[in-house]
Amino acid sequence: MGLSENQLRTSLDALSDIEPAFAAAIGRIGYPAPRVRDRGYATLLRTIIGQQVSVQSANAVWLKLDTMLGNASDPVVVAAATDEQLRAAGLSRQKAGYARSLADEVTSGRLDLAALPADDEEAIAALVRVKGIGRWSAEVYLLFAEGRPDIWPAGDLAVQIEVGRILGHDTRPSERLTRELAEAWRPHRGAAAIFTWHHYGAGPDVIAAPV
Repeated sequence: MGLSENQLRTSLDALSDIEPAFAAAIGRIGYPAPRVRDRGYATLLRTIIGQQVSVQSANAVWLKLDTMLGNASDPVVVAAATDEQLRAAGLSRQKAGYARSLADEVTSGRLDLAALPADDEEAIAALVRVKGIGRWSAEVYLLFAEGRPDIWPAGDLAVQIEVGRILGHDTRPSERLTRELAEAWRPHRGAAAIFTWHHYGAGPDVIAAPV
């Protein structure tokens, strides 16, 4: 499971001591709600389904897939599904291939989601070996489903935008700079990421720093 509300607040309070700009931002918009997902196959499959589509569209496809197959949370069931069934549920040809690849990795035992490496980079490497799982998807899974406290998805556009806004940059920092800026925030970068998404969703009128 992801970071609890208590863990999130504790990390953000520690981060505020390190970086006063975060303390100011929390003072403006408050603490974020936890972002928690179940550990396991279904969460990763839903991550694949949600790539490059709206949340509403992804939820609709998942519901249709689950209804058609009986239990889309079971990789054995998905592995046995035909391409026609996966496509009829709304998966593109590419995503159908990704779903089948993930199911095969899990059912074969090559990917054990209950025993990913403790080292974050090694865990990311294990996940990105699966077709259709990139670094961002792996990082989000480890943060939301496993609650790893120092995951830092620096390639996320919203994270970059809000790091720039919170720190008062004139332009959005690059992925490289976003990663460098956060080095001082270890081991609280997971909470920092969750706060940047919270900050992004607050809207420009709310998040504007006082002049």
